[in-house]
Amino acid sequence: MAGRILGHGRAAPICGDGPPGLALHQFQRTPGRAKPPAPPRDRGAALRPWLPGRPALTTAAPLLHRFANPGRFLRATARLMPWLWGLSLAVLLPAAGWALLASPADWQQGETVRIMYVHVPMAWLAMSGYAGLAIASLLALVWKHPLADLAARELSPVGAVATALCLATGSLWGRPMWGTWWAWDARMTSVLVLFFLWVGHAAITRAFEDEERGARVGAILALVGVVNLPIVKFSVDWWNTLHQPASVARIEGPSMHISMLGPLLACAIGFSLLFGTLVLARVRAAVMERRVQALELARAREADRAPAPEAVPA
Repeated sequence: MAGRILGHGRAAPICGDGPPGLALHQFQRTPGRAKPPAPPRDRGAALRPWLPGRPALTTAAPLLHRFANPGRFLRATARLMPWLWGLSLAVLLPAAGWALLASPADWQQGETVRIMYVHVPMAWLAMSGYAGLAIASLLALVWKHPLADLAARELSPVGAVATALCLATGSLWGRPMWGTWWAWDARMTSVLVLFFLWVGHAAITRAFEDEERGARVGAILALVGVVNLPIVKFSVDWWNTLHQPASVARIEGPSMHISMLGPLLACAIGFSLLFGTLVLARVRAAVMERRVQALELARAREADRAPAPEAVPA
């Protein structure tokens, strides 16, 4: 007798003609008995084939993919969005009034100095936003994080607009100060390259019919473009340029008077909140669009599998 089945859901090994030690288990289900618990799912198992020998990355993968659930992301951000919009406007509107109406004019630049309250925050956002783009691209390439992929895709248009505003306001400021709209200055040229990187990423990620391939090429471009960030930052120190050196982020401390530094920092905080809120709103819209496309595709497949109605004979 090869084996026997015990009552109450227990099992005895049924030995066959296979190699020694091979045992098959068979269960007899009894009414009302609970199903054996399933083993815990390893969320990082799917990542290990392409991350051999890197336990630190595979350990971090389940934590990263915990925040990749579209439903959890939409639920969490739905509660945040009204507060973020309100906070952005609550900070930006008073800051703009402070900068444009209450702050003093510069003794040398006059009223033209007020362009700084838009130009400088846009320059900071252009650079810090690109650093965020590179981080999201790294997460998308290495960990295949789907929300990081979408964040990089939706971040590039907003970053391109911020960089364009930085260039436009700098040109408006340069005309009365330098006597020209544009000069091939090291700082201005490197910011123009940064603008092309933003636009190039936005175009490449949308140019391929295969979205995954476009995202991969765009991520590589974003990571390569990181080398331009220190050039933008330190160009005024490395070369003799028309652009003035840093007056806020300095080791010695800010050289700007507090009457101008205060509204500048307030505008920077307000614009940063608005920048992040716009990016988050775009990512939410992209997630919803993907879910709608998935539902439409599922319905189309069900319609294809449904049997055609039989023709009624005349």
